[in-house]
Amino acid sequence: MNRYKKIALFLIKFFGTYFLLFALYATYLNIYQSKDQGFTCAPITTEVANHTVSVLRFLGYNVSSEQHIQELSIKLLVGNQYVARVIEGCNSISIIILFAAFVIGFSGPIRTTVIYLIVGSLLIYVINILRIAFLTMMLYKYPHQQVVLHNIVFPLIIYGTTFLLWVIWVKKFSHVKK
Repeated sequence: MNRYKKIALFLIKFFGTYFLLFALYATYLNIYQSKDQGFTCAPITTEVANHTVSVLRFLGYNVSSEQHIQELSIKLLVGNQYVARVIEGCNSISIIILFAAFVIGFSGPIRTTVIYLIVGSLLIYVINILRIAFLTMMLYKYPHQQVVLHNIVFPLIIYGTTFLLWVIWVKKFSHVKK
């Protein structure tokens, strides 16, 4: 296959997968997320907050979460102090969709692709929980560093993980190397 056909095939698979998964996720959010009769986050966002609380409690912190009554977010409280919030964009689903679209765009053998998608998605989810836990405690201890922590460190962790997974995929498992 010539070079331009490979590029076109990647773009078709990437954008087709991305838009399909994004449409499914948007439908999910429309069904489960509500602003009409009080704010209610989608279950996945609530689960991310709950898993973050579990990690921090395991580490010995007095942490809790609750639905924010004025916006679509879950508040994370250290003691009784509101320190951070988990919004829809923090639940890692958008990053997992981007990850999946890339892996499918550079697909490898079907079995390998499916296994890599599952393992990679779970790893992204777990890294995301750990980064939210890390950010929560850093904001609690160093609130004056919020801009650096949230705008630089926070995205670097999740996007760095995703990029590393992409590199591993292309170098070790996809058909690109052949």
